[in-house]
Amino acid sequence: MKKLIFPILVASTLIISCKKTELKKSIEVNYPETAKKPVVDEYFGTKVTDNYRWLEDDRSKETEAWVKAENEVTFDYLSKIPYREQLKERLSELWNYEKVGTPFKEGDFTYFYKNNGLQNQYVLYRTSKEGKEEIFLDPNTFSEDGTTSLGSVSFSKDGSIVAYSISEGGSDWRKIIVMNAKNKEIVGDTIVDVKFSGIAWKGNEGFYYSSYDKPKGSELSAKTDQHKLYYHKLNTPQSSDEVIFGATPEEKNRYVGGYLTEDDKYLIISASTSTSGNKLFLKDLSAPNSKLVTVLNNYDSDTYVIDNRGETLYLVTNLNAPNKKVVTVNAKSPTPKNWKDFIAETENVLSPSTGAGYFFAKYMVDAISKVKQYDFDGKLIRDVKLPGVGSAGGFGGKTNAKELYFSFSNYSTPTSSYKFNPKEGTYELYWKPAISFNPNDYESKQVFYTSKDGTKIPMIITYKKGTEMNGKNPTILYGYGGFNVSLTPSFSITNAVWMEQGGIYAVPNLRGGGEYGKKWHKAGTQLQKQNVFDDFIAAAEYLIKENYTSSDYLAIRGGSNGGLLVGATMTQRPDLMKVALPAVGVLDMLRYHTFTAGAGWAYDYGTAEQSKEMFEYLKGYSPVHNVKKEAYPATMVTTGDHDDRVVPAHSFKFAAELQDNQQGDNPVLIRIETNAGHGAGTPVSKTIEQYADIFGFTLFNMGFEALPNPPKSKLKS
Repeated sequence: MKKLIFPILVASTLIISCKKTELKKSIEVNYPETAKKPVVDEYFGTKVTDNYRWLEDDRSKETEAWVKAENEVTFDYLSKIPYREQLKERLSELWNYEKVGTPFKEGDFTYFYKNNGLQNQYVLYRTSKEGKEEIFLDPNTFSEDGTTSLGSVSFSKDGSIVAYSISEGGSDWRKIIVMNAKNKEIVGDTIVDVKFSGIAWKGNEGFYYSSYDKPKGSELSAKTDQHKLYYHKLNTPQSSDEVIFGATPEEKNRYVGGYLTEDDKYLIISASTSTSGNKLFLKDLSAPNSKLVTVLNNYDSDTYVIDNRGETLYLVTNLNAPNKKVVTVNAKSPTPKNWKDFIAETENVLSPSTGAGYFFAKYMVDAISKVKQYDFDGKLIRDVKLPGVGSAGGFGGKTNAKELYFSFSNYSTPTSSYKFNPKEGTYELYWKPAISFNPNDYESKQVFYTSKDGTKIPMIITYKKGTEMNGKNPTILYGYGGFNVSLTPSFSITNAVWMEQGGIYAVPNLRGGGEYGKKWHKAGTQLQKQNVFDDFIAAAEYLIKENYTSSDYLAIRGGSNGGLLVGATMTQRPDLMKVALPAVGVLDMLRYHTFTAGAGWAYDYGTAEQSKEMFEYLKGYSPVHNVKKEAYPATMVTTGDHDDRVVPAHSFKFAAELQDNQQGDNPVLIRIETNAGHGAGTPVSKTIEQYADIFGFTLFNMGFEALPNPPKSKLKS
């Protein structure tokens, strides 16, 4: 093979073994050798070499060949793990139960999502007033392999027409298809090349949606940074769709969205340059030729309109309120100087919803849900007593709704749905899963540990009751720590299978998240990003110190921004864990903003061009740039070849650097899912295979010859 045409050569054989193991067989790995084609960039007088820039070209034959060669090595290794099929069958067995979403009413029908068990995608059903149930949309029929998924579903005002988006191969690029809801016939209004968009109907006439101009280069990796809001009038071609907002080239907004108040009186437009902070505008649709009115003309806060009563607007904001509050204002004079507090800020983070004529103030108290109910005069009606300690979602609906629904779960309790009577404050169980998992066999405890700078960090640790804390429990430490995202307790089938095997699952609420409001978020951004990694490292040290586990039995895992977390942690402290599992990670911190919508993440990360200080800070922790000749933990990088949010080049380059520099006996593999994206809409069948591989790889490299707790059913050995 000629190196320039097909840069994959067989490297020396590496025998994988575990020091503290009794495995009868080791697994032989022949790494592909990845060609180095150095490209040198200069930042503030410092030259930086990128050996694997060529892997950024997702359309090249060389990259395609590299992906194929790496997958062959990875799947050959995984196929030899003795209990891989056992894990796959147990995951399938536990996954195979009926799952039903909470219902919602549109027009003459009540709609709900359901999955019979192992269907790749959830099916949208509906029930008529007479009680007749039928399938309304079945995305499992959209493609043979189940990789085309259903996204947003939005009904016109009277429920007679529906517009829904689909994703093909996991891409963020979508199509919007319009259908007659009564007879389920597709009408001729299919909108293409839509990205990061809702669907907001204006009566039954048409709808608003958002997208970028299609990039000139690769649609999966080329930069997209001019988002626009369009209006599509039914029965007209997409080419005639009106640009409502975002056409001004001198001011680029990377994220633009539009939605209507429930009474269709106001169009609300939000515009952002990054994932945090937005400008806000409104337009009175009841007044012909009305002009766009500015509510906020800067990006200093996260603010949106949650509801209205005539001209009175109710806004949720963190402007001068890091934990958020609700304010009211007249739509004719909506600027902040006229705002009045409606639900004041508290010491806990607020996430409100409305329905049935009430406000529901959902709070996070150390990442645990608390709910208060208010009327539209701001009077506290009651504290809603939840079914237990965990996460509650829902409590939303239309103004005229007679009943509302909410969901509840935690790390050991499968998600159940409840029907809530908003007048009485009572609720009853609506749906509970019939799953072969007994939550009473498990326990969760919340602890607070101290990070490097003395900050107290909460962490929830879940495991099987009676687990002996002897330092030998296989443990997954999962984290995210960014973008104001909060990790609250929720049930996962995959985690249930892990805990069945005696595994411990630990989730710390790192800085950079939103668990304690804007201050907590900002404490993990830009020049304070190292706080996030320090919090994660301290969590691992706590678990080891308290004898939950030890370095020989610890795995760290995270996805997207959490993939960055894993990459930075394992390059800073490779001694701390036995296994590292970075998924769809942001791993090249000097170039992340040059791909797709990555520039919008600069609020959290900063960019290498921003300043010399920021460049040096980013280079100091960027996983791709901090791989050295070092003994790294057993690593399996995972990504999707159609990921156009965090492009797979991040993972490709990181894996190539690790394979080239690995000094120890631990394997470094990359598992590249084909025809898959960042995660949303991934078929159940692929998810089961992924987790069988992840758990198998993890346990095998911790030294387990057999599963710690083999399933009792008759499974393959």
